[in-house]
Amino acid sequence: MTVYIDPPAWPGHGRMWSHLVSDVSYDELHTFAAALGVPRRAFERDHYDVPAHRYADAVRAGAVEVTSREVVRLLHGAGLRRRKRHSRAGQSRSS
Repeated sequence: MTVYIDPPAWPGHGRMWSHLVSDVSYDELHTFAAALGVPRRAFERDHYDVPAHRYADAVRAGAVEVTSREVVRLLHGAGLRRRKRHSRAGQSRSS
């Protein structure tokens, strides 16, 4: 099982965050995250958001350190990349 993590360079909610991904399957990613104690609510489309203070824990557990660009390349290569949906301006969400 190999999962990957990028450096904590993404700001949000007063913290810096890393992205934890798999290049094999979401099941592999969910299994690793659960073993690490990362809550399922931290999963966003195709990755887990991991706070900076947990980065070293993820690496010790076996996550391979890669760049943010490499995270995107790995997701695309595995066919696991899910982009954000953008709503159209002026359209209601209920239609």
